[in-house]
Amino acid sequence: MESELPKVLVPVSGRPMLRYVTDALAAAGVHRIVTVVGYRADLVRAELQNESGIEFAEQLEQRGTGHAVMMCRKQLEDHQGPVLVVAGDSPMLQDSSVRKLLEYFQQQSPACVIGTVNNENPTGYGRIVRDAAGEFQAIVEEKDATDSQRAIHEINVSMYVFDAQDLLAAFDQLTDNNAQGEYYITDCPGLMLAAGKAVIAQNVLQPCEAMSINSMADLELVEAELQRSVTNSN
Repeated sequence: MESELPKVLVPVSGRPMLRYVTDALAAAGVHRIVTVVGYRADLVRAELQNESGIEFAEQLEQRGTGHAVMMCRKQLEDHQGPVLVVAGDSPMLQDSSVRKLLEYFQQQSPACVIGTVNNENPTGYGRIVRDAAGEFQAIVEEKDATDSQRAIHEINVSMYVFDAQDLLAAFDQLTDNNAQGEYYITDCPGLMLAAGKAVIAQNVLQPCEAMSINSMADLELVEAELQRSVTNSN
């Protein structure tokens, strides 16, 4: 990102990208946010220190997305109900999507709801694999996908609602037995499914939420999309 800042603090249209995420969560009625910090944690803490309802969990070693969420175990132990997991570097997160997933969780009470979207160019994303009846089967990362799975356009963009206690149980089974030696949050839905729990993939996200920022070119695209959304709302 051509910056010494932690990625979540890189400015997007003049504001740290993390601010778009916290704003969307607040607008969706999320009043308790646990922010996992790692690289330059001091800067992230300073950015959010005056915000109400924000707590911090520290990931001293960066060992994957699942490992990051596992750092919140203390905050989750006594929690009953939904746990929303989103990425801090997703400035296109929409509060309407968050509300839809939380409402669906409340209605169905599954172990997990995965927010998905169809993308014309799914390259780089995990694919949502369903069975013949249309039920969720797995999230398959592109590098592990077969040719037929790569042809799937329904993708995972790292937005989940988990039942807190089911998530804690999945943590106990999560392993780093993969090429990267990391713990992946994407393994949790499969562990829950294998345990006989209900896991649902809801294709309710907006196309813009698949826009991630991993380069300066990506940043320019997101800034242009943000400008279009502001223009359209006026």
